[in-house]
Amino acid sequence: MTNEEKKYWIGFSCVPGIGPKKFKTLLKYFGSAEKAWKGDLREVGFKEESIRNFNNFREKFDFSSYFLRLEKLGVNSLILEDKNYPESLKQLEDAPFVIYLLGEILPSDELAIGIVGTRKITGYGKQVTESLTADLVSNGLTIVSGLAYGVDYAAHSTALEMGGRTIGVWAGGLDTVNDGFRKSLVEKILKQKQGTIISEYPLGFEPRRTTFPQRNRIISGLSLGVLVTEAAEDSGSLITAKCAVEQGRKVFAVPGPITSSLSAGTAKLLKEKAILVYNVKDILDEINIAVREKGLAAREILPENENEEKILASLKNENRNIDEIAKITRIEISQLSGIMAILELKGIVVNLGGSVFGLGR
Repeated sequence: MTNEEKKYWIGFSCVPGIGPKKFKTLLKYFGSAEKAWKGDLREVGFKEESIRNFNNFREKFDFSSYFLRLEKLGVNSLILEDKNYPESLKQLEDAPFVIYLLGEILPSDELAIGIVGTRKITGYGKQVTESLTADLVSNGLTIVSGLAYGVDYAAHSTALEMGGRTIGVWAGGLDTVNDGFRKSLVEKILKQKQGTIISEYPLGFEPRRTTFPQRNRIISGLSLGVLVTEAAEDSGSLITAKCAVEQGRKVFAVPGPITSSLSAGTAKLLKEKAILVYNVKDILDEINIAVREKGLAAREILPENENEEKILASLKNENRNIDEIAKITRIEISQLSGIMAILELKGIVVNLGGSVFGLGR
């Protein structure tokens, strides 16, 4: 394909209302994106309003200016027919005909798991997400998520901490992603060269309520399967799970406390035959990846003295506040606080807030 033809593919990605389905229709009828751009859309039977909107956009759109903006921001683009376009995404019937990227996709990113869930993450959800993410990264998988707060953030951050790769799928133009808490996350991913940020939306496109569910099909499309670690019954992460089913991907869910409304979504998925996840092996077995036992053994939590052994034993089956730990271990609070601080620095325990502790990764 010539660069000139590719230019018009990218041009169509900027046209409001032209998605994969309409672009496919145009390409089939006109034979090329260039001919479609310069042609009369009445021939294809588009509605009068769509034709009028396109004609107005075409008159005003400046290719040179747009490509200059892409270059200044360091944004790359791949069209559906490029050899570097992700193969797993290419398989989708509604695959984006253009994707924009910050960073680069590597061949190893074909081995990826999507991790999604609630934005209102609990201590339990954070612990589970971090633990499973760390184990997946230790077994060579790339982590795909949606750059949202909560489960998404925990998954991306843990992948980075573990030295793994992560892909963030954004619901707007890549010039709109550097806001709030996402700014430092995106900067880390790109500065450390540990992943990429992807969007099907052009520069200048602000994320909308409707584009978040739309981007979910890309999260699942880039993944061998989707893991939901914690979610309410109306969570958007269930849309990602639905996309995964429709795309023939595996859906995994972590059971949670029945007293928590943020476990209702995962419970629903499990009733609908999602694969129950107790540990990382449940995922790896389903996607036919052998467990790297050495990697997991290296992260096994081992106490260094009798007091640490007592503390870890008290946290084996549930999270506890410091008063409960003191009562069970019979260690004075003054001494216990110091030990907990050391264990926290080692990453052996985590403070889940309100002096409640759980086992670390």
